[in-house]
Amino acid sequence: MNCKQGTKLIIEQMVELLEKLSIQQYGQPLQLFNGSSIGQHFRHIYDCYNCLYQGIEYGRVDYAKRERDALIETDPNHATGKFTELLTGVGALNEDQSVNIVADFSSELNASRPVVTSTIARELMYAYDHAVHHLAMIKMGLKEICPNVEVNKNLGVAPSTVKHWKQKQKEDSENSSVEPSLASH
Repeated sequence: MNCKQGTKLIIEQMVELLEKLSIQQYGQPLQLFNGSSIGQHFRHIYDCYNCLYQGIEYGRVDYAKRERDALIETDPNHATGKFTELLTGVGALNEDQSVNIVADFSSELNASRPVVTSTIARELMYAYDHAVHHLAMIKMGLKEICPNVEVNKNLGVAPSTVKHWKQKQKEDSENSSVEPSLASH
């Protein structure tokens, strides 16, 4: 699977989850998130992808200059539409294309910001990992406010962790099927 395919997969997972949430569940401030909502986490994920897509056009990505569309925070249907729009553009991306990233390491207003050269593939990988991280938090929030909403158990889990679980399950299965007298040899 390449970075574009990974992007497509995770956006499809998010859209599937968004379609299960009510406006109330989506926008409810959660103590677990220090007053933020599930919708704000989805908006933050979207902002990262949107900054990348917009920056590619100019050859310069600045993740600090996010649009922060408040409607994405409060309306899961609007968020679904915005993520679906991202899906339409991913196929045209050239993963090998270079792109400059404006780094941001300081919270000081006038701090210098170095420019780092990257590739679209690397930035898609960053956005994917960033989304996985926020989806893990979203899943925790959903367990708190709407435990009956069915969520894919692998949502918000790194692919390497899912592979580890599968390998462990396979090993456990193989070990339990070996006869005890043979296992001791």
